[in-house]
Amino acid sequence: MPSKIAIAACLALAAGLVSSCAPTGEARSTLAHAQDRARCEASSALGVLSSTATATWVEADGSLPAFCEIKATLSPEAGSEIGVVYRLPVGWNGKMLGLGGGGWAGNITLDAAKPGLTAGYATAQTDGGHASTTPFENPWVVDPVKAKDFSWRAIHEMTEAGKKLVTAYYGKGLDRSYFHGCSTGGRMALMEAQRFPNDYDAIISQAPVYTLQVQTSAVLRNNLFAQPGAALGAEGAKLVSDAVLKSCDAKDGVTDGVIAAPRSCQWNPQELLCKPGSTGGCLTQPQVNALQIAYDGVRAADGSYAQLPLSRGGEAGWAAFVAINGDRKEFSNGGGTGGLVPVLWPGKQVDLNSLTPAQVVEGRASAFAKMYEAGDPNLAPFFARGGKLLMWHGESDPGPSPVGTIDYVEAVKRIDPRGAANGLQMFLAPGVGHCAGGPGADQVDMLDALDGWVNTGKAPETLVAKKADGSMVRPLCAWPKVAHYAGSGEVNDPKNYRCVAR
Repeated sequence: MPSKIAIAACLALAAGLVSSCAPTGEARSTLAHAQDRARCEASSALGVLSSTATATWVEADGSLPAFCEIKATLSPEAGSEIGVVYRLPVGWNGKMLGLGGGGWAGNITLDAAKPGLTAGYATAQTDGGHASTTPFENPWVVDPVKAKDFSWRAIHEMTEAGKKLVTAYYGKGLDRSYFHGCSTGGRMALMEAQRFPNDYDAIISQAPVYTLQVQTSAVLRNNLFAQPGAALGAEGAKLVSDAVLKSCDAKDGVTDGVIAAPRSCQWNPQELLCKPGSTGGCLTQPQVNALQIAYDGVRAADGSYAQLPLSRGGEAGWAAFVAINGDRKEFSNGGGTGGLVPVLWPGKQVDLNSLTPAQVVEGRASAFAKMYEAGDPNLAPFFARGGKLLMWHGESDPGPSPVGTIDYVEAVKRIDPRGAANGLQMFLAPGVGHCAGGPGADQVDMLDALDGWVNTGKAPETLVAKKADGSMVRPLCAWPKVAHYAGSGEVNDPKNYRCVAR
């Protein structure tokens, strides 16, 4: 243990009261810790943020390193109150990681920052311009400034301020900056690549809620199963799921409760139609009709989806975002669409219980939608500077459909084939729900994969996905290929799979 005199001398050095100190061993570690803490508490870097900035030193805890937590409010215009939180760790790896939110909220929690902090990243987070953390309540959208902040400005302001802060705090520039988000965070990720191609060197967008088609799909699905006789309920959903799995589960070479390529599954719900005299274990015609529409989706007159398709094989998880019991009540309340009526259809009375595809098109033409949606497939400026976009989506997601993500990826490729070939890679996760969950392998170290891509210049062709309990390990193949079991060897060993055409 270093002497009290040695520690005092080092603390004095950290505070700038003496000019030299030559500790060794544990004393050197104590000095470094004291310097880090003094740097945080001196708050000399806060001037690059705002007068509201505060700094708090947080000691190491378990797997987390000690870090300086800096909070501030950014106000790019009158009425704007963008809350930001930066966590700057001891043992910084030279990189900044921006993080996205979920639903209609940002995310400034330590839990969201933990993976990045553990890996040595300085993390940057925002509340999206409003303090509410309720994901599917959004009364603030009627405020034009807050709507602008959440739609696109909060992440950009957080990022620019964060780069200045991190540089001032550590006394050196960033080596790289990354962004990672799922759901709304996935939309924020795409917005950054589209609007601000210089903000990040590489971006992860998972299950992106990138257009309002996600919200309108939620409303239309709820209405679909509210039609007379169409409600499935949990029992009906399991009946369908079991039948679909029996038909298509083994097509990838292994029977594991997961369909690897749902859009290649041709199971027809008509197979479960009740025959005369049936008393159970079958579906009524209204249920069959509703299922087929859920699988097919609904297109508006302009060819766009008003209701995106759901995947075969994910029926047992639909209830998380779809009111399959017919009462129009589910967790997301139509993706929060109720609060959007004043900005999507200003001055009009729109009954969401009878929402039409034509009204969906009208709402998506509103000023709010044009500001909020991140559907621009032109990523040429981002790719031109060497930007990397890594995308991921659960195949059984009952919120934002993987079909929407596939459509976006293909549109990006059409506009800039060469840029996309070098800067875009996408993976689909069989049997996985929204951002996680479901029977599939849902745990993937996306950040490590992104960093490896940037370091080597070689895009990942496969990712290893696991269940948290270790019960399933599977390779994910880069789109458009899918993993197929080779027929021998341990099914949980990724080496025993090959990537094949869907």
